[in-house]
Amino acid sequence: MNPVTEFIESGILELYVMGAASSEDVLTVEKMAAMHPEVKKELEQISLSLESYAQSHAVKPRASVKALLMATIDYLERMKQDELPESPPLLTPDASISDYQKWLDHPKATLPVDAEGIHARIIGYTPTATTAIVWVKDVSEEEVHHYEHERFLIVEGTCQMRVGKESYPLTPGSYFAIPLHAPHQLIVTSDVPCKAILQRLSEV
Repeated sequence: MNPVTEFIESGILELYVMGAASSEDVLTVEKMAAMHPEVKKELEQISLSLESYAQSHAVKPRASVKALLMATIDYLERMKQDELPESPPLLTPDASISDYQKWLDHPKATLPVDAEGIHARIIGYTPTATTAIVWVKDVSEEEVHHYEHERFLIVEGTCQMRVGKESYPLTPGSYFAIPLHAPHQLIVTSDVPCKAILQRLSEV
């Protein structure tokens, strides 16, 4: 067999494209690609094929996952800019909106004009608790938590919290705790977005 053909069919090019080749193999592939156009062409074809496969099998993240991911990135950037970490109080049935007023009154604790269905701003983080202000414009996707206790305190607007087959109306000042393993969904019933304090507590 032609040495170049044998090299192409060895599988090393796929490892190179996936970033799984050893440093020695990386140098070998790059040297062969520079010397042999057919190797370079095969590399390009493998890259295109893997990209096409990734796109066709991509899974769109839930809106809540995207919102909290973007909020986490924003929070980390704020910490880099010397914002001091804070620990908002634990959400309990006795909690009131005034307990979180200092964070609600922050100039940047607003819903951006271009925000999508769900927007969040993290106001406190510890290894066991994440606290955020969240806005839901219409409806959240159904989700289930197996390892995090999720609690809400409604600040503005009204909504229905659907848990399993039950539905609970929530208004400003309402507290609600989501049971573990229970499918749930928030449906906005007001003309304005439902704004709430959200707290997720890791199960210990």
